[in-house]
Amino acid sequence: MLVTSRAEVIATRRVGAFRHLSLVAADIADIAKPGQFVSAAVGGAASALVGRRTLPIANASPSGTYGGTLEVLVDSDGDAGMRWLAERRAHDEVDLIGPIGRPFPLPASAVDAIVVGVGASAACLSWLSEQLRDRGCRIDLVLGGSDDRHLVGVVEARRIVGNVSVVVPTDVGELPTQLAGAVRHLLRTGDASVVYAAGRAVHLAAVAEVAHPYGVVVQCQIDEEMPCGTGLCGSCEVPVQTPSGARHTIRCCTEGAVLRADRVRWPLYLQDLG
Repeated sequence: MLVTSRAEVIATRRVGAFRHLSLVAADIADIAKPGQFVSAAVGGAASALVGRRTLPIANASPSGTYGGTLEVLVDSDGDAGMRWLAERRAHDEVDLIGPIGRPFPLPASAVDAIVVGVGASAACLSWLSEQLRDRGCRIDLVLGGSDDRHLVGVVEARRIVGNVSVVVPTDVGELPTQLAGAVRHLLRTGDASVVYAAGRAVHLAAVAEVAHPYGVVVQCQIDEEMPCGTGLCGSCEVPVQTPSGARHTIRCCTEGAVLRADRVRWPLYLQDLG
């Protein structure tokens, strides 16, 4: 169920290359889960932008001093819409739609899990890890970034999980390969039966490829552009296939953004993204 909210910013702070926003949005916070997104309208009355910007929900608190609150991370180095969001300050208001998409499915019983994410896409992974820990899961966490400024949640993750690997390549083009290498090492040396991954398609494709020979389930949160966040524009299509082999496309914002990696036709998807 999608909810609209005129959300008030109650706090903002710098987190490396990103801006962390806390917003009052009780109706969305009450039902949000790890892996879901919000879609934000960007631009003021004099500079309104037609498109929206879709952001992973970093955390949600259904109740508190201000009522239900959401937390999001905004890339200050992003496009004009992202910069507009990053410039919001306390008491500013932002139009939100959410929670968007399917959340990460949680295991019915305790399992060993690998949790991996890149940059701002990893915003929800501490939240997810807390829920996995509460179910008795053993967790190995891998966090990647193009540089130290683009790493998210390392200190908090170590408080929750303990076992955290950090991947920062000397060449940003090597990030998918090095991320996949860290996941491969954990699969070789551990007993993980599920991988939870959040990132851009190029990072998720690398993780999916390296995990495939081990037969583990990979749940991917795809963090690519979703201009409207409601499925109406059709701009976030992902090519997939069913277990029977039938091929079609889905809209990431409504039928994702969390998908099983073995459903996604990664080579075609990466080609479509350019």
